[in-house]
Amino acid sequence: MNLPLIALLLLLTLVVSWWARRLRAQAGLPPGSVIYADDGTWFANDTPLYARDLRLVGKPDYLVQQANGHIIPVELKTTDAPPAPHEGHVLQLAAYCLLVERTYGTRPPYGILQYHDVAFAVDYTQEMEEDLLDLLAEMRAVMYASNADRDHNDWRRCARCGLQEACYQRLA
Repeated sequence: MNLPLIALLLLLTLVVSWWARRLRAQAGLPPGSVIYADDGTWFANDTPLYARDLRLVGKPDYLVQQANGHIIPVELKTTDAPPAPHEGHVLQLAAYCLLVERTYGTRPPYGILQYHDVAFAVDYTQEMEEDLLDLLAEMRAVMYASNADRDHNDWRRCARCGLQEACYQRLA
């Protein structure tokens, strides 16, 4: 056999393995197999998770299936971490946990919010699920109201909103 070729292939295998571990660590992924990715770095996935009865749809950045069968949603945020995760981010993660439970039939014990510099493991509790369901009910009630008021004073948020043209209370 060609010994230099074998050595080169072995070295290439080690480099690729190291690179994969580095990417996984940067993404803040827990141990397990990536079964879903929406950020395009692992594999393309255009299929959202869907809970028909709640009319809830979502695409987490990653789902990782652990050896014990738990499926953990991971949500990436591009900003530096606040002292504690933002409430909206926690509720978004709760929505992904609920969607995982409805889609895969297994309840995640937690989810991960990966900010640019810090990751938070957030327990998916019954209380968090109830908060999410209450918020969904409130959102539906407001959606059908004829005069819903803006709930913030953040012009940057308004500037990114998809409803700017129809909003009579926009700041930007």
